[in-house]
Amino acid sequence: MSPPTPSLPEITATDDGAVFAVWVVPGASRTEINGTHDGALRVRVASPPEGGRANRALIRLLEQRLVTPVELLSGSRSRAKRVLARGATVAEVAGHLGSSVT
Repeated sequence: MSPPTPSLPEITATDDGAVFAVWVVPGASRTEINGTHDGALRVRVASPPEGGRANRALIRLLEQRLVTPVELLSGSRSRAKRVLARGATVAEVAGHLGSSVT
């Protein structure tokens, strides 16, 4: 029997773009999208959670993957975060993240 396929996080459309939850694991061996965690996109970042370095690494990775500006909406001091992919649709975000999660 094959393992279950990870699903995408819930992505919500807003007037400004698409919003979704992210669970960040700072201080990892490398920066990468690593499936999901309790309904959020799980992202491992090599940067430590000091002075906003892990948040900047997260934003940089997501902007590269989504090819759109990304803003941290909440969770600047938490592993659980909400981000906005500015100007992106739900379908665009799902398409860019789909290959990273599976």
